Amino acid sequence: MKNFFIIVNTDKDAARSTADAVENYLAEKGMRCRRAASVSRKWADSRGNGLTPHYTDAGQIPDDTDCIIVLGGDGTLLEAARDTAGRDIPLIGINTGHLGYLTQVSREEDIFPALDRLIADDYRINTRMMLDGAVFSGDKLIKRDVSMNDVILSRFGMHPVHFSVYVDGQMLGNFSGDGIVVATPTGSTAYSLAAGGPVLDPATRMIVLTPICPHTVASRSIVVSHRSEVTIVPDPDYAGMQSVSFDGGEAISASPGDRIVIVESKLSAPLIELERMSFLERVRRKMKMI
Repeated sequence: MKNFFIIVNTDKDAARSTADAVENYLAEKGMRCRRAASVSRKWADSRGNGLTPHYTDAGQIPDDTDCIIVLGGDGTLLEAARDTAGRDIPLIGINTGHLGYLTQVSREEDIFPALDRLIADDYRINTRMMLDGAVFSGDKLIKRDVSMNDVILSRFGMHPVHFSVYVDGQMLGNFSGDGIVVATPTGSTAYSLAAGGPVLDPATRMIVLTPICPHTVASRSIVVSHRSEVTIVPDPDYAGMQSVSFDGGEAISASPGDRIVIVESKLSAPLIELERMSFLERVRRKMKMI
């Protein structure tokens, strides 16, 4: 690798200072390194895949970029993966946040050795499945986006959400509670896990449905094929308030009777792995930190 692009969570002082160190180190090694300009959360340009961008203007990334270095935490990496989806440029996360389950580098002393391995092409790429979600009001498309972790229907206020879930047009059931998480294997270790869902190997291709604080004892997570189409319909007989979010981003209001349709995305997220660590070993190490 010779050409790098840096995405920084500018809200974190540690991320900004680390970005300076990374940029200087790569320059000293004769590599080309560019940094993403700060952009507004609601900047107007559209991405090449037709989706609304979040924090990073993918148009700033040169076509010959070999690697995108993301400095922040898991949330920053998730946003970067969504904004650059379709560019097929590998990403690596350097953690300046808290847990950093998705990031590859967490200790300051490991940063420069990791950069040396990237320069020497000593890495492998793990391609992660993504979800494509759309919110419809009747036949009108309200919102469409992709997620690497999950798509979540959740309540506003204290009133429970009442909703129905369909898989490939067949009813799975009627639910009430705080909502539901529709997660990828990558997202199975995030909100879905906190809500009682199973941990899935990120190398698999499945979709897990996990109700959030359901009001019935029988409500449990269910894992379905990655080829499935999941449809969630807030009950039109209950005038409650609910929202839909993608990877914990901005909440989109959903009205009773709207439809949230979720399928496997045609896009994917190529993540760089440096450690030859098995999935089970990563779970053991990271989960001890929670």
